[in-house]
Amino acid sequence: MASSSSDQDNAAPGTDGAFDAGLLARIQTRVVGRDRELEAVVAALAARRHLLLEGPPGTGKSTILRSVAEEAGIGFEFVEGNAELTPARLIGAFDPAAVLAEGYSPEVFVDGPLLRALRNGSLLYVEEINRIPEETLNVLITVMSEGEVHVPRLGPVRSSSGFRLVAAMNPFDAVGTARIAAAVYDRCCRLAVGYQDSDDEVRIVDVAAPLAAGSLGSGTLRSVVDLVRATRDHPDLRTGSSVRGAIDLALVAAELGSLREQEPSDPGVTLDAALLALSGRIRVREGSSRSAEDVVRELWERFLGPPVAAADPGVPAEPGNSGKA
Repeated sequence: MASSSSDQDNAAPGTDGAFDAGLLARIQTRVVGRDRELEAVVAALAARRHLLLEGPPGTGKSTILRSVAEEAGIGFEFVEGNAELTPARLIGAFDPAAVLAEGYSPEVFVDGPLLRALRNGSLLYVEEINRIPEETLNVLITVMSEGEVHVPRLGPVRSSSGFRLVAAMNPFDAVGTARIAAAVYDRCCRLAVGYQDSDDEVRIVDVAAPLAAGSLGSGTLRSVVDLVRATRDHPDLRTGSSVRGAIDLALVAAELGSLREQEPSDPGVTLDAALLALSGRIRVREGSSRSAEDVVRELWERFLGPPVAAADPGVPAEPGNSGKA
């Protein structure tokens, strides 16, 4: 029998056996770091709560949830939040051709991701929930409140016991987004997901691109990660790059080095790789006279550029000579 919202509210903690310490241990082997966040996600889902993950892109929100769903053995429905996500696309619709032949019967209704998640007791993951239209958001609010959705000509569809709504949003990107209503926050638990520390990000690049990371060497790989992390608090940038930028930089440097018959860690190789991997990911602040390429070159010189030659104490420095090799 499908559980109602009140059933979920009154469920005792830990009654959902899929979300336990064993699950936590399994997903910790698949996700680099994030022990605190993983504990919070598992605890919220074990308590049968809906969940909002809030943080910048590239912080592993989807990776965490997919790992949880796979290791728990439950379904996972992914929905990309955007202005085109109408209630009909979320819920589903009657097949027009079948309706002409058979009429409005339940058999000719094509379920959307929301109804599939409700019927199957799956996780419904809504990415960028602050980009969806208000009328679609209202459908999700109703589902979180009532544990069901009413579809005209089809009737109510109630949630199975495993259903959870998990949403994500990027609070730093205001373009094309709307303010999330207090009704959403009031119906779910919120988890802030920030960037990981440098050691974890080095491990992420090593896991995602082991051959490229190995060809760079541990010292250069660390510098690549430090460069990418420096984009996040650069005074000329509104937004920096996620760790995906470091992964791409390592991969491109390995391929460029092979094409040029040079070491991937050579300065010319890493500069071109950095420009390719990062110039499209960063956003320059409004009013700044600098380009994205200017900022990438500056950071490359700081972290990956050729070393500055030591000045000869017996030779006076010439005006304008920086001493750069």
